[in-house]
Amino acid sequence: MTSPTPLSLSWSGLTDKGRFRANNEDAFLALNFDASEVRFLGKTGAASLATADFVFAVSDGMGGAKSGEFASRIATERITRLLPRSFKQSAAGLDAGAGDILGELFTSIHADLLRLGRCYEECRGMGATLTLCWFSPGVMHFGHVGDSRLYYLPMGDEPHQLTHDDSYVGELRRKGRINEREARQHPKKNALTQALGAGLASIEPHVGTVRYEPGDRFLICSDGVMDGYWDHAVADLMRDGASASQIVHGAIAEGSRDNVTALVIDVLAEP
Repeated sequence: MTSPTPLSLSWSGLTDKGRFRANNEDAFLALNFDASEVRFLGKTGAASLATADFVFAVSDGMGGAKSGEFASRIATERITRLLPRSFKQSAAGLDAGAGDILGELFTSIHADLLRLGRCYEECRGMGATLTLCWFSPGVMHFGHVGDSRLYYLPMGDEPHQLTHDDSYVGELRRKGRINEREARQHPKKNALTQALGAGLASIEPHVGTVRYEPGDRFLICSDGVMDGYWDHAVADLMRDGASASQIVHGAIAEGSRDNVTALVIDVLAEP
């Protein structure tokens, strides 16, 4: 029996407040962890999956003033509390329970934001989206709430969106009632049906698992990317190997009126 091909990841990430916003309510996170330690990673890099798991996440805050910026940072920083204790399970190849771990993580962040909203007037109603990828060898688990997106491009195939938009227009599109152009022009295009915090009583995180191979590519992005690009353009960028910097600066150049954040992750076979 042959041993599995050793794998590594390379990544690039960038966030920008864009041309029309006074502050940046987006945040992104890149880290790896084992059973005892969490290490925050830089905006770009490459590393082996042999001894550590990796987490990449994008969050888009909301709430006005500085509370949206605060909310997105809470959402990303809380991730470091729960995942290291799950390393032994994932290292042993035990997929069962990953969905429960991510569900607990999202529920915990949701409760933190609600509590702050109740205790501090300036935080009332603040919330955040969160889209997260957790890579262990050969398997990526994801969790999602809101309208940030996770795209997947398998080697030799076509890109597709793994997450669904938790938004009013997202539901209309899934039901076939409006097309992409109508969604972009809809007066309720920014109305979320699910978010962390935001005064919502409960959430139902979307969790899933993908078994990946060398040559696969993933993109996590905030809705500022989609504000600049049509869906087909995002697919083209993934196929063309665009970096996070190219995606972010391109979305701004194309007229995005929001904060813009992208994280690109490539799966590589180690030499």
